[in-house]
Amino acid sequence: MHLSLSEEQQLLKDGVARFVEENYSIDRLRELRDTEQPLDRERWQQLAELGWLALPFDEADGGFGGSALDLMVLMEQFGRGLVTDPYLVNVVICGAFLRSASEAVRSEFLPPMIAGESQWGFAFAEPESRFRLHDVSVSASASGDGYRLQGEKIAVLNGEAADYLLVTARTGGERRDQDGISLFLVPADTAGITRRSYPLVDGSRGASVVFDGVELPASALLGDAGKALPWVEDVIDQAIVAMGAEALGAMDALLEQTVEYTKTREQFGQPISRFQALQHRMADMYLECQSLRSLLYYAAILRNEGREDAGKAAAALKVKLEEAGRFVSQQAVQLHGGIGMTDELGISHYFKRLLLLNTLFGDGEHHLRRYLAA
Repeated sequence: MHLSLSEEQQLLKDGVARFVEENYSIDRLRELRDTEQPLDRERWQQLAELGWLALPFDEADGGFGGSALDLMVLMEQFGRGLVTDPYLVNVVICGAFLRSASEAVRSEFLPPMIAGESQWGFAFAEPESRFRLHDVSVSASASGDGYRLQGEKIAVLNGEAADYLLVTARTGGERRDQDGISLFLVPADTAGITRRSYPLVDGSRGASVVFDGVELPASALLGDAGKALPWVEDVIDQAIVAMGAEALGAMDALLEQTVEYTKTREQFGQPISRFQALQHRMADMYLECQSLRSLLYYAAILRNEGREDAGKAAAALKVKLEEAGRFVSQQAVQLHGGIGMTDELGISHYFKRLLLLNTLFGDGEHHLRRYLAA
């Protein structure tokens, strides 16, 4: 297993790190949150101009043909810089669906996505579904030559700003059946759609989306009717690898800031970094970061090679993400003392971002059961 970065990946890492350092800050994060801006479209356009929106797409579709490892490099730097722009849902998740769709769908929707001209949301969660991807009650019944969507989705990331929604809906079977789930591409301004936006724990925004008799043409169906669940599960596993990289970047930043703070904070006439008990705690933080890094590299390599056990590795990564993310963020807050919880310091914002990543697409307990079942 080869874990060192290639020359191109190192250049990507350095370029993203410089851009993030120059353009993202805690002040900007608070400003977007306090003004309830769902998206900084000017900054999003800059990401497109730098080519980062094109990274994972095939060259035939206008992309750069980047691998899972390339995406990991980018997301790790986004995590270090607390970049909450909707890259995960736009490029990683919805982009993964589109790039494995038909040629007609790719030619119509990928160019504006890569150019930063369209925003996307993935509507899969429902009020009673918990983390079960197969628990789908939103229905897509036959209506003329197309379908009629009925039901509600919750926690739709980027749902307020999205121009298009990818929606899981049931075209057959009972509510929790594995079969009968289909995926639909729905313009967000279609008649019958109501969106209600709200802030998430990290300051980004989600939305509840109600579909009330939304009429769709037959072309809105992506893939085979009733067979979308394995596709959805595979895309979520890709997203977990990207989330693992983002979480690792955030944890590394927390560790570095905590070490630096303990060197400057004095107690009893000396820096608290000299206290052995605190040194042990920071050493444990380092070990948790390295454990997550190892599982992340392993999951990314298996995904890059198309291995059958890539899904199992993604489940193990998500378990460790929650465990390590909770430990490192809690230790960082405690070692900073009272100021660790203040809005002015970046520590609390990393804490909240990791809290979101810990539960997004399933918490550690959910994925531990999945890992054991595999």
